[in-house]
Order: sequence, then C-alpha cells, then structure tokens
Amino acid sequence: MIGKIILPAMASPVVAAICAATGTFFIYRVTAGVAKRFLNSGFRWGQIGTATLVSLAHGTNDAQKTMGVITLALLATGHWAKFDGIPFWVKLVCALAIALGTYLGGWRIIRTLGKGLVEIESPQGVAAESSSAAVILASSHFGFALSTTHVATGSILGTGIGKRGAEVRWRVAGRMAAGWLLTLPAAAVVGGAVWFIGRAFGTSGAGSVAGALVEFAILLGLAGYIYLRSRKQAIGAHNVNADWDGDTATAQPQLTTGGVA
Repeated sequence: MIGKIILPAMASPVVAAICAATGTFFIYRVTAGVAKRFLNSGFRWGQIGTATLVSLAHGTNDAQKTMGVITLALLATGHWAKFDGIPFWVKLVCALAIALGTYLGGWRIIRTLGKGLVEIESPQGVAAESSSAAVILASSHFGFALSTTHVATGSILGTGIGKRGAEVRWRVAGRMAAGWLLTLPAAAVVGGAVWFIGRAFGTSGAGSVAGALVEFAILLGLAGYIYLRSRKQAIGAHNVNADWDGDTATAQPQLTTGGVA
C-alpha cells in the first residue's frame, strides 16, 4: 500500500517532465514559421481549455485524498456506515478548503512556477497544462494519489528543457524538492502533536469535543499567523509577472506604457 502511494508520487514529476518536454519540442517545431505575436495570442486561447483540464484533474485527485481521510475517520468512529459513498458535507468542506487555500496562497505558487522555474510563454503553458492533466487524470483512473503541484512543477521544468535556449533555474527546483522532502516528516510531527493534544482532553463525551475545539483553535491561529506574515510582502495580480530576482517576496509591479501589467 505504501509503495502504491510513494512510488507514483516520486515518478509523477519525472513522467510529467518528459511528456511536457516532448510536447514543447514538437509545438515549437511545428510552429517555427509563425510570428511570435500570433503564436502567443493563439496559444492563450488554447490555455483556456488546458487550464480547465488541470482544474478537473485537481478535483479528481487532490480533493479525493482529503475526502478519503475524513471518511475513513468517520467509519472508524462509527459516524458513517456506508462504504460506497461519502457524506455530502465532507465533499462540500473539502471543495471549499481547496478553493480557499488557492485563493489565499495561490499567487505565490503561480509566481514561483510561472516565473521562478522557467519564463513561461503561452505555447509552453499549453504543453505543461496538457501534460499535467494527462498524468493526473490517468493516475486518478488507476487509483494513484498524486500532488498536482508536484506534477505541474515537473511539467513546467519539462517545457524549459523542451524549448531551445530556455533558462531553467535548477536552484529554485532544488529548493522546492527539499521542501517536498520536508513535508512528510513535518506533517507527521504536526499530526502526532495534534493527536496528543486532543487525547489530553479525553476520548469521549465533552472531553473529546473540547479537545477538537482546542486543536481547531491552535491550527486556525497558526494558519492566520502564516497568512498575516505573507501579507507583509504580498504577491498578487499587480506583481505576479514582475521580473524574477530570486525571491517571490520582493516582486515589484511590472510597469508598461499603460500602467501595471
């Protein structure tokens, strides 16, 4: 079971990178005689479709993992007895949580992936999004749990490899990979700490409710602290496309003749 989770997760960025590199190579090969302004404007329309596919893939994989954990806990405690369905409120809460998380922190991820790894153009965006959607949807069909961010990162790196002359910032990729490795032990530590805090108040009756409320308050406070810290050097629509200087937190608005890009 662990191998079914870890091995696909480790292989997915590599597979996505190979697919995206191949797609990018052929896109630029086929459109070699097309003027750049027509090339970019045409592929921007294509990105509407490919971005939609990535959104679909995200929902079929990432959201399912959270719903599965919550439903398993409900089954283990006797609060849910159906093995062929998931409570509607679980689906709703997970959807809202993913949407809220993307809204609050998505700009920094967009900047790192779209500017920090590789300077993405529209043809590369189509290749990256198509590859990400294909890998994630295929994995969802076979029941493999993947990270959309890991797959998208591999795809974007692949577009840099597949485009002649593109600059791939491997140092940024290395920092991201180190962060991925730290998430497993960090999540284990946080999960264990929360479990011990909850157990300290009891495992039944009012004690279990009090423990759950304390856990929620602690996690909400930590999340709020992280969010407030991030707002001191905010990333948003006004500066997400600013020139990359090695740090997402120091992005300055990109000025054009019409104002802020």
